[in-house]
Amino acid sequence: MMMDSTKPSACSTADEHFLCDDWFDPLESGVRTRIRGFIEELLEAELDAALGRARYERGRVEGEGSPKGGVGSRHGHRERSLLGTFGATTVRVPRARLAIPPSTSSGGKTREWRNATIPAYQRRTKRADALIAGAYLSGTNTRRVRRALAALFGGAVGKDTVSRVWRKTKGDWDAWNARSLQEEPIVRLILDGTVVRVRLDKKATSISLLVALGVRADGQKALLAIKNMGGESEAAWRALLDNLVVRGLRTPELVIVDGGSGLDKALAALWPEAPVQRCTVHKHRNLIAHAPDRLHEEVSADYNDMIYAATTGEIEAKRKAFVRKWRLKCKAVADSLEEAGERLFTFARFPPSQWKSIRTTNAIERLHEEFKRRIKTQTVLPSAETAAMLFWALLASGQILMRKVDGWKSLAEKPSDQIIDLAA
Repeated sequence: MMMDSTKPSACSTADEHFLCDDWFDPLESGVRTRIRGFIEELLEAELDAALGRARYERGRVEGEGSPKGGVGSRHGHRERSLLGTFGATTVRVPRARLAIPPSTSSGGKTREWRNATIPAYQRRTKRADALIAGAYLSGTNTRRVRRALAALFGGAVGKDTVSRVWRKTKGDWDAWNARSLQEEPIVRLILDGTVVRVRLDKKATSISLLVALGVRADGQKALLAIKNMGGESEAAWRALLDNLVVRGLRTPELVIVDGGSGLDKALAALWPEAPVQRCTVHKHRNLIAHAPDRLHEEVSADYNDMIYAATTGEIEAKRKAFVRKWRLKCKAVADSLEEAGERLFTFARFPPSQWKSIRTTNAIERLHEEFKRRIKTQTVLPSAETAAMLFWALLASGQILMRKVDGWKSLAEKPSDQIIDLAA
């Protein structure tokens, strides 16, 4: 009788994975072997620069170009273990003592040289920490992280290592949430939310991640806050905005929103005078929802002709034509457009070079799409806080990069006081 067994077969060994074939890769092995030599070369070059001479060279006498504070002597090596994406390795770190300049209070004494390549007490590279933290944030427990990364790190990742990396990541997250915004030259604020599924009380539950993205005076985008909330109500948005104000955020020159009623009410209560641009893409979806299927293409064509017109005058003329036409053809479409009011056309008050970046909340939408692409293999995230942390970690680790907004060179120009004529 045939029996299934989980015990290793006779041809299995501790060093073989997946199959009984030889999985040894000479290329991978060669690269990892050379890593140690490369790191040691970096350390030796750094010490040569500090001493002003290469190994076995005699020291220069005063006046022969010896760098200030560069007089000293080597005294052996010590071994340091280092864990990186290249695996675990042990390197020989050179040691030396540098003379302290006589002009200082401690003149005549020496101090231990400290390298900058591998800072004191560092046992892992930043990329290794990011890899471990990313695996943990994705919902994997410490035991599974250790098993998953064992092949990459040569079995050097234990549960204590994973726990230490997690504590450091959690500390960085808490510090980021509490950091001051007083020195941030934020001129524009983009607000939007996205829905993710997380596990609460052992059940899959949908929550909202509210995201605040700022644009600095030089055009660079900066993530300001991420909050997990039950929805996008006025209270939820007000909690996020109040937190930004407490941390020192000044009233922005422009706020770009998706048009949700909760966010509109929160902004009206906090910054009633701040100019607001309603996302034209979200409004386009609203118009389509009010029209029969057979009219979708026609509504889209007329709407895009209006929104993407070249001048303010053309926008006014095409808006009037849109309202007049659709009041007769499908009144719900015209009513939906008029509901947005002048906020849909705030972008027209700014220089045309900025229109593309002002019209929509696409800057945040792209972050949402990239975030969901990274987590699409996980139907449910382990917790609400983990969802927010993972969103932040993707940017903090450099896995998602943000560029400057279009038209950033004209950000210093003041907007016009003239608004679109809404008379149809």
